[in-house]
Amino acid sequence: MDRRSFVAAAAAVASSIDPALAAGAAPDPVRDPLGVRDDFPVAAERTYLNSAYIAPVHRAVIAASRAYMEEKSKGSLEVGGLISATDAVRAQFARLVNATPDEIGLLFSTGDGENVIANGVGLRAGDNVVVDDLHYSTEFVLYRALEASRGIELRIVKNRDGAVTAADFEPHIDRRTRIVSVAWVSNQNGFRHDMRPIADLAHAHGAIFYADAVQAAGMIDLDVRAAGVDALCSGSYKWLMSEFGVAPFFVSRDAVDRLQSDRIGEFSVEREEPGWHYELVKNARKFEGTSRSFGAVAQLQASLSYLEKVGSTRIEEHTVALAQQIHQGLVKQGYRMFTPPGNRSSIVTFFFSRPADDFRAAFRTAKIDVTVRAAQVRVAPALFNNADEIERFLDVTKRLV
Repeated sequence: MDRRSFVAAAAAVASSIDPALAAGAAPDPVRDPLGVRDDFPVAAERTYLNSAYIAPVHRAVIAASRAYMEEKSKGSLEVGGLISATDAVRAQFARLVNATPDEIGLLFSTGDGENVIANGVGLRAGDNVVVDDLHYSTEFVLYRALEASRGIELRIVKNRDGAVTAADFEPHIDRRTRIVSVAWVSNQNGFRHDMRPIADLAHAHGAIFYADAVQAAGMIDLDVRAAGVDALCSGSYKWLMSEFGVAPFFVSRDAVDRLQSDRIGEFSVEREEPGWHYELVKNARKFEGTSRSFGAVAQLQASLSYLEKVGSTRIEEHTVALAQQIHQGLVKQGYRMFTPPGNRSSIVTFFFSRPADDFRAAFRTAKIDVTVRAAQVRVAPALFNNADEIERFLDVTKRLV
């Protein structure tokens, strides 16, 4: 396949599966408010409320994966076409977060993005990095290791009743703060940070403001300009409804020159000059270096096309409403909540005191997928879920209070 043929084929796959609205029929407002349910095979099998863990893929991703592997099996893939697909994904993700394509690189995972930032700012002994305790575990592992190897300080802001504000961050940030890092939406309890005040605080001290967006991109409307984010990364296997192995990475034009790349390779080249000399790229692509997981890129291209047609605003409105239905129902049942009231994400976490195996067994019997931890349950409805499924979930929890 040449470049043009590959792009055309990928676009055809991406558009071959539309939400049910595309068939001309109005969606069922009770069973399927967004007109997408039939595109998710899992919805016919069980009540899946666990997309914060690993989201199921829709039929467009399945079709894109099959098409990619068919072409690979025939030996008809060409690098030019593969690169064109990555450029298409750059443009799609840029639209999703209100960026420009030159501000988007493609890494392999969300943790990859935090490592690029940590290695790119030139941390030195005496510098500090500020995170909050609602962040993902990678950040704590990474910055504790850098404390030992580089003599930096990791400062951890404690949440209050499942929430963290800019006022909580302020005492921890000073002139030696190089990075302020948050999970835009916390994997622990779904808390959605108010980003702009934290960004302004970080910028007032010259720090880079970084966001882990793996629990946000595809779930809520994101605007990196309004939020003041300098850099952001999101894996694709959660709310972007795609595969492991590719993670869009945003770096603003204002911040890109402040970050050194920790990887250099054939894809770092902007222009080749005589005598094996090279001019390297200077935008977000400089953090790529090597070839991509191109099959995962093809799947992500299909999924981003699908999600764009559904609309991030509609997805957020629908899933947040379901999450609030969960939150209100659990409060009425007497559960202690980890997710604060009024939170606007589609993740809800609550505490329990009974043996965890009781909850696991009850949800398994009811064919409901959630994440059960030692003393917590995390619930995460997605665009294909509906209010009846939430009531089914609440019927189980009311028997376990």
